Amino acid sequence: MTPLRVRFAPSPTGYMHIANVRVALLNWLYAHANNGTFILRIEDTDQERLIDPGAKQIQADLQWLGLNYSEGPFFQSERNDIYQKYLQILIEQNHVYRCFCSHEELESKRALQIATGIPPRYDRTCMQLSRQSSDERAARGEPFIWRLQLPDALIVFHDSARGTISFDLGLFSDPALTRANGTCTFIFANLVDDIDMLISYVIRGEDHLTNTAIQVHLYKLFNKEVPPFYHLPIMLGSEGKKMSKRDFGSSLKDLQEAGYLCEAVNNYLGIIGLSLDKEILTLDELSKVVPFDQRATTGTVHYDINKFNWINHEWIKRLSLQELAVHLQPFIAKAYPVITLQQQAAIDIIIPLLQQELVTLAHVGTKIAFLFSQPVVAHDYISKELQIDSATLGKINTLLANMVANFESKTIADSFNELTAEAKKQSIPNKILYSYMRYALTGSISGIGVRDLLRVLEIHEIKQRLLHIIKTTE
Repeated sequence: MTPLRVRFAPSPTGYMHIANVRVALLNWLYAHANNGTFILRIEDTDQERLIDPGAKQIQADLQWLGLNYSEGPFFQSERNDIYQKYLQILIEQNHVYRCFCSHEELESKRALQIATGIPPRYDRTCMQLSRQSSDERAARGEPFIWRLQLPDALIVFHDSARGTISFDLGLFSDPALTRANGTCTFIFANLVDDIDMLISYVIRGEDHLTNTAIQVHLYKLFNKEVPPFYHLPIMLGSEGKKMSKRDFGSSLKDLQEAGYLCEAVNNYLGIIGLSLDKEILTLDELSKVVPFDQRATTGTVHYDINKFNWINHEWIKRLSLQELAVHLQPFIAKAYPVITLQQQAAIDIIIPLLQQELVTLAHVGTKIAFLFSQPVVAHDYISKELQIDSATLGKINTLLANMVANFESKTIADSFNELTAEAKKQSIPNKILYSYMRYALTGSISGIGVRDLLRVLEIHEIKQRLLHIIKTTE
């Protein structure tokens, strides 16, 4: 049986796009589920677009995600001799020809074709050159690229997501296999690497379907077995368009800075587009349920940030208190660079209380803001959100004023117990009372319990904030 080998082959051209993360994840899951080999290959032949030399960021991202690779990283920029060997085979078999057309000439031809309603593709001007003429121009140092001469034929291959797929190569433009500087283009280097590294299953985005048609033709020219393919549906953003940099969460960096856990990122991207009874899954569990033989009913899946948030929230709830504190520390430090010992003590008490509320780790900054500044309260907000009539509001304010006055002779806990007992006598619902007090102390009607707030805030802050809301609502 042929060993299963898959690869993740990103270009180091910036922070990893969420769609690339999904491709990496699916390749890793397939290898994990089938005891296969997961290879990292860096497609860095286009040096002009190189942003991440050595692919350090890509490797760090995969490590953060827990997607460990078995082999690599291999860099295409170091493998040009291998590509030239395969290119020479095509040259000797007359499957390629030199193209001396400049970029300006190609753009001019393209514009004319579009203007006249002709599908834009290379017109094969240079294919008409004699071998002697082509050799002489190359010998003079005239810049050129090698193009693959495509036949007027139907190419057919199998895709696990879509079944049998066919393309008419006669409608394609002869693709460039090299650049003018001698390096090879994606479509050729990618194919040669897959052959050389014995890749047995190709998992990538649906946007590569047309590339696959050309590469299947190349497999056949090299007399190599064509591997099965799995082209993942394209991810669409909130506006129903392919995700772009404008969409939140389009890059892994966005998600990390917003406080999404790696477990949640893997979990969401693993189940997107699926219908499962159990949706909170580890990597190992995902490898057992993601169906790689299931036909796709559509070529797209929708990126649902609300579903993503729910999954992240569930993973935060699963952290131990020690893990939660470690994860939250950098977000707290970023939001509040200077923290007093009293504030830190309050934070240590609050963190366990926040665990059930946090949607992302970055939310902690908003959740603990009341420890660092007095919240802004508004009478209109109270009327709208709490729907407290003026009579009830007056009763609550009187009770709060009495409670504050009792701080001089009683503990905060005793004063609060007396407050709640008196509120009960006056038929004031606890929900109304607690929401009003929480709003006064934190600026939010929901969140940490009032008793806990009275425990973490300093007495002068409690007095000041309660008296402030009384004055605001008079």
